[in-house]
Amino acid sequence: MQYFFIGESELATAFRFVGVGSAPVSTIKEAQAAFRRVTTGWIEEAGSVLPSSLSVEWPESGSCRVLVLTEEVADGLGAELADWQLAGKYPLVVELPGLMGRMESRKTLVDAIREAIGVRV
Repeated sequence: MQYFFIGESELATAFRFVGVGSAPVSTIKEAQAAFRRVTTGWIEEAGSVLPSSLSVEWPESGSCRVLVLTEEVADGLGAELADWQLAGKYPLVVELPGLMGRMESRKTLVDAIREAIGVRV
């Protein structure tokens, strides 16, 4: 199973140390370009959006099965990410807290399950 990470440069470096491809991004435009490159193979205009110093081994089209994003990146992708998740296509998207910790507006998986079933154990 192939993983790929998009997020802050410090976390991207950590993912690379454990053998996971990653794209460090610092702006929403960079995050959108990286997301489109991984999910759809979109590379038009990406060169002007992604920094030229970014040396990333991008996964081959369709080979990425799990895409890991920080919550900040996921929040910046907004409707584009929601549409991708609802389409049920690969890569599956997993969100992790960024360097600053969990965003207050985000529910944890446990909270979402509790809300859905209405039972707190």
